[in-house]
Amino acid sequence: MEFSDRLKNLPPQFFATLVQKVAKAAAEGRDVINLGQGNPDQPTPDHIVKALSSAAKNPQSHKYSPFRGINELKQAAVDFYAREYNVNLDPNTEVAILFGTKIGLVELPLALMNDNELMLLPDPGYPDYLSGIGLANVQFETMPLLEENGFLPDYEQLSTEQKEAAKLMYLNYPNNPTGASATSEFFQETVDLAKENGIAVVHDFAYGGIGFDGKKPVSFLEAKGAKEIGIEMYTLSKTYNMAGWRVGFAVGNSKIIEAINIMQDHLFVSLFPAVQSAAAEALNSSQECVDELVALYEKRRNIFISACRKIGWNVKAPEGSFFAWLPVPNGYTSEEFADLLLEKADVAVAAGNGFGKHGEGYVRVGLLVDEDRLVEAVERIEKLQLF
Repeated sequence: MEFSDRLKNLPPQFFATLVQKVAKAAAEGRDVINLGQGNPDQPTPDHIVKALSSAAKNPQSHKYSPFRGINELKQAAVDFYAREYNVNLDPNTEVAILFGTKIGLVELPLALMNDNELMLLPDPGYPDYLSGIGLANVQFETMPLLEENGFLPDYEQLSTEQKEAAKLMYLNYPNNPTGASATSEFFQETVDLAKENGIAVVHDFAYGGIGFDGKKPVSFLEAKGAKEIGIEMYTLSKTYNMAGWRVGFAVGNSKIIEAINIMQDHLFVSLFPAVQSAAAEALNSSQECVDELVALYEKRRNIFISACRKIGWNVKAPEGSFFAWLPVPNGYTSEEFADLLLEKADVAVAAGNGFGKHGEGYVRVGLLVDEDRLVEAVERIEKLQLF
C-alpha cells in the first residue's frame, strides 16, 4: 500500500526531529537542559481542573457534543473578547470551536482554497503552517520578518502580482519564534491591504495572553474593518497552561468561520463537552492566574537575557510569548550552533532555519524551565568560549 501524493507532499515534522535528538542525548544519561521545546511547564490552574472534574461527572458530558461546540464555550469566547479587547462578536456565526488552534491553521487552506492558489506566510514562522499548504496542494510565498523592521512584514516588498494573486495570509503576534509584538498601526495597515486586494487574513494569536513590560498584546480584531476580511485564532494552551487539553477557538469573519465549521462537521463531532466547560471557566473566571503566569515568564526572561549579556552574547529581550530569539555567533549556521550546544553543553535549543529561510542565523530558546536552569544553561554555554 502506497501513501497518497497528498501525504507525500507533507514537509518533515521539524519538532519531531528535535525531540529525537534530545531523547537520544537523554538516553545516554546526559543531563540535558531542554530549551528547544514550546511546551508550558506550569500546571493548569486548579479552578480549571476542578471545573473539568465537575463537568466530567455530569452524564450529559458523556454524550456526543453538538457538532459545532457547546453554547457555553462560544458565549465565553464572545464575553472574553468583549472584556479583553472591546470586540463584539456573535456566538452563533462568528465563533468556531477548535481542537487546539493547530487543527484550524492546518485545515483552513483546505476549506478556503483551490489547488495551486497562493498563500502568504511569515518567514520565520510556525513550521506547521506548511502542513496546511501540503494537504491543500496550494502554493505559498513568504514575507520576510527582519530584525531591522521589528520582525514585521514589509508589505511594500510584496509585488503587485503577489498581492493580486494571494487569497490567504497568515500572521502571528506575539510572534513564534521571534518574540516580537505587533502594533495597532500594523494591523490597520494589514486590513487596508487585505481589503484592497481581496486577501483573507488569519491572525494566529496563540501567545495573546503573554506580553511584557506592561504592554498587553494587541488583537487583530481591534483594527477597524478586521472582521470584514479576517479571523483570529486563540488557544488556551499558553494563556492557561492547557496545551494537552487541545482546546481553542476562531473568531471573526462569519464566512470564514462557517467554512471552518463545515469542514469540521465532516471531520469531527466537536471535543469532549467537559473540556469545553472547563475552557469556558478559564475564560469567564478571574484572570489572576494569567497575570501570575506572565509575571513568571517576564522574570525568567529578564534573568536569562541578563545572563546572556553578561557572557558577551548580544541579545534582545522578547516583547511577548515565552520564547527568546538569539543570534548565533559568527562562523556557525543555526543548525551547527544548535548541534554544538547539545553535544558540548547538553543544552537543547531550536535551530532558526527550522522556522524558514529567514530564521537562519538565529536559535529559539523556550523560557520553560525554572530560573536556576536557565542560568545554568548560559553558564554551560559560556564554557564553550564562543563570545
